Amino acid sequence: MKTPWGEPALTRFPEDPRDRLRAWDASDEYLLRHLAEERVPLDGTVVVVGDRWGALVTALAAHRPAQITDSHLTQEATRANLARAGVEPGAVRLLTTQDPPPERIDVLLVRVPKSLALLEDQLLRLAPAVHPGTVVVGTGMVKEIHTSTLALFERILGPTRTSLAEKKARLIFCAPDPALERPGNPWPYVYTLPDGIGPGAGGTVVNHAGVFCADRLDIGTRFFLRHLPAGRGGRVVDLGCGNGVVGTSVALADPGAEVLFVDESFQAVASAEATYKANGVPGHAEFRVGDGLAGVPSESVDLVLNNPPFHSHQATTDATAWRMFTGARRALRPGGELWVIGNRHLGYHVKLRKLFGNSRLVASDPKFVVLKAVKR
Repeated sequence: MKTPWGEPALTRFPEDPRDRLRAWDASDEYLLRHLAEERVPLDGTVVVVGDRWGALVTALAAHRPAQITDSHLTQEATRANLARAGVEPGAVRLLTTQDPPPERIDVLLVRVPKSLALLEDQLLRLAPAVHPGTVVVGTGMVKEIHTSTLALFERILGPTRTSLAEKKARLIFCAPDPALERPGNPWPYVYTLPDGIGPGAGGTVVNHAGVFCADRLDIGTRFFLRHLPAGRGGRVVDLGCGNGVVGTSVALADPGAEVLFVDESFQAVASAEATYKANGVPGHAEFRVGDGLAGVPSESVDLVLNNPPFHSHQATTDATAWRMFTGARRALRPGGELWVIGNRHLGYHVKLRKLFGNSRLVASDPKFVVLKAVKR
């Protein structure tokens, strides 16, 4: 990536030589170019929110910025990109969306996330650290910046305007207003599960901002809950756990099960833990932020439950699902099972047959299928 501060070599995480998706886009380039051309002072506390793969903090590493991200994969990519660029350890402070933000922010750079809720939560958490002299610049592709995006900046921080578009990217300029009466933070959001979905019916769900379907049970998970395996016991993984409603339902049905909740989102794992605790589930559970089942010992799991995402930020891809399936096969004991829900058109049965040598349809409706693969 060409920047006013050099040309760092950047990769996404996990690195895959077959992956043609770049670790940066035109909005990152536009923001960095603006900072240089306008000579924005970067000698104070610089905070970068939502940096996709560490492109922004790698370019700005000499100014010792702090990165705030919801993504474990982003953190790992950032570490690798900083090391490749020869940046000294500790030059960039890596924070998660669950960590306390810096107490004072002089330059706030925001890569607009896909989730408007996550943007709202983060701006509300960061607002107390912003002062009248803080330079606030957002960036994103034109298709990612909407009227509602600008309204959030305006409502939480102060007067907001946008730049002209360049290479389908746009900047957001916000002038912090200390006299602004900010709304309270509505996150996390809590709701009650409906009837007719198995052991979790009537239970409590806690959703931190940015977690899929924040205010209601999505129809795919609802269908999955109706068809979960019963009484399996053993070690169960809720892989890509989101708010943890699947794993919590398994634990409610079988208190003897040991459930591991795994997601690459810090917000999701915090939600899963809060959901589990809110339902007073007996038994043992573990909550882990990570890259799928990496780090889980081989042949140590009896059951994996998975609703894989098919988007990586704005890109549609099956790479994440494939990593989840291969990780599950490695982690499962012989005779262990992977249960997957997905949209019918995604054709997960083909991948499962290729990987496991078998795939059985457990349930289906016009939109979804529940599939089971057994490790032989």
